[in-house]
Amino acid sequence: MSYEMIALMMFSTMMLMLLTGQRVFGAIGFVAVAAALLLWGDGGSELGFSAAMKLMKWYPLLTLPLFIYMGYMLSESGIADDLYRMFHVWMGPMPGGLAIGTIGLMVVVSAMNGLSVAGMAIGASIALPELLRRGYDKVMVTGVIQAGSSLGILVPPSVVLVLYGMIARQPVTQLWMAGVFPGLMMAGLFVVYIMIRCTLQPKLGPVLPAEERALISWGERFRLLHAGILPLLIFFFMTGLFLMGYTSLVESAAVGAVAATLAALVKRRLTFRVLHETVRKTLGISCMFMWIILAALAFGAVFDGLGAVKAIEALFLEKWGLSPWEVLIMMQLSYLIMGMFLDDTAMLVIVAPLYVPLVGELGFDLIWYGVLYTITCQIAYMTPPFGYNLFLMRAMAPPEITLGDIYRSIIPFVAVMIFGLAIVMAFPEIALWLPKYYRGH
Repeated sequence: MSYEMIALMMFSTMMLMLLTGQRVFGAIGFVAVAAALLLWGDGGSELGFSAAMKLMKWYPLLTLPLFIYMGYMLSESGIADDLYRMFHVWMGPMPGGLAIGTIGLMVVVSAMNGLSVAGMAIGASIALPELLRRGYDKVMVTGVIQAGSSLGILVPPSVVLVLYGMIARQPVTQLWMAGVFPGLMMAGLFVVYIMIRCTLQPKLGPVLPAEERALISWGERFRLLHAGILPLLIFFFMTGLFLMGYTSLVESAAVGAVAATLAALVKRRLTFRVLHETVRKTLGISCMFMWIILAALAFGAVFDGLGAVKAIEALFLEKWGLSPWEVLIMMQLSYLIMGMFLDDTAMLVIVAPLYVPLVGELGFDLIWYGVLYTITCQIAYMTPPFGYNLFLMRAMAPPEITLGDIYRSIIPFVAVMIFGLAIVMAFPEIALWLPKYYRGH
C-alpha cells in the first residue's frame, strides 16, 4: 500500500471517529498509535510515550494553567463585572456605546484568559441582558458578543497560539507578540463597524438617556473607573515585567495568577466557592488541552515518518503548478471550509503536520502563518453548522433570541473578519513588527 493511501486512510478513519462524537484527543491519538503499530510493529508502541515525554519537558506549557486560572479567578470573583460597569457608564452616551464597551470588555477578558469560552460566558451573562434591557437590537448585540469573544484566541495569552507553537515548534513568546496588533486591529474594525451602523441606524444602539446620565455623579464615575482599571493593571503589570526582562514567560504567568488572587482577596471576594470553581474549571480546561497536544504530537510524528508533507508539496507545486501565494490562499480556504464542521484544535491537529512544513518550504514566516491560522479559527468559531460560538450563544441566550437571529447576527462580523484576514495577509508586518522589534532589543 502506498504512503498516500495510508495517509488517506488515517484521515478518513479519524474523520469518521470525530463524526460519531468521539472526543478529539481520543480519535486523533487512537489513529496515530494504531497507525504506528501497523506500520512499524512493536517499535511504533514508543510513539505515544515519546510524545508524552516531549510534552512533559516543554517548560513554557506551564503558562497554560496559570493564565487560565487568572482569567477564571477574575471572572468568578466578579471583577469582570466591575469592568463592564465602567464601560457602561463611560461609553453609554455614544451611539452604540454599550456595544463598543462590550468589545472593550472582551479585549480585556481575552488578555486575561486566552480562551473564547470565557469571553462568551461573561458577555452572555453580564453584557447581553443589559444591552437588551437598554433597547439594543437583539440581532446586532448577539453578533457583537460572539465576535468579541472570538478575540480570546488571538489576543495574548492565546491558548490556541500555544497549541500552534507546540506543533509548529515556534516560540510562544513570538507568537503572542505577533497576535497583539492583529488582535487590536480586529477589535478596532468591530468598533468602527458598530459606530457606523449605529450612527446610520440609531435605533440599533440607543444612547444612554440624559436623565440616567445625570443620576450618575462624577464621583461615582471615577470610583467605577478605579474599580475597572484593576484588571487592566494586573495585565499590564504582568506583561510589563516580562517585556522589560525581569520575569520569564512562565514567571509572568505566575505573577498574573497571584495578582488576580490578591485582587479578589483585597475586594473581599475570595470565598471558598470562588476558589473551588476557579480551580475546578482551570483543571478541566488545562487537562483537555494537554491531551489534545499529546495526540497532536503523536499524529504529527506518524506523518513525518510517512513523508506526507513532500507528497502534498509535489501535488501543489509540481502537478498543479500553483504559485506559493496560491497555495497559501488554498490553505486558508480549506481552513474556512473545515471550520464549518470541526473545532479549532481538531483543524490544527489534522492539517498542521501537512501545512506547517509546507509553509516553511514555500518561504513564508511560520510566526505570521500562526496568526493567519488563528484569525481563520476566529471565523470558524462563528460559521455554521459547527461554530462553537453559535452553540454557546444558543445555550446562554434568552428565549427571545432564536437560532435564526444568531445565524443572521454573525454575517457582518464574519465579513469584517475576512477583511481583517486579507489585511494581515497583504501586510505581514502588522503581525511581525513587534516580534522583530523585541528580538532586536
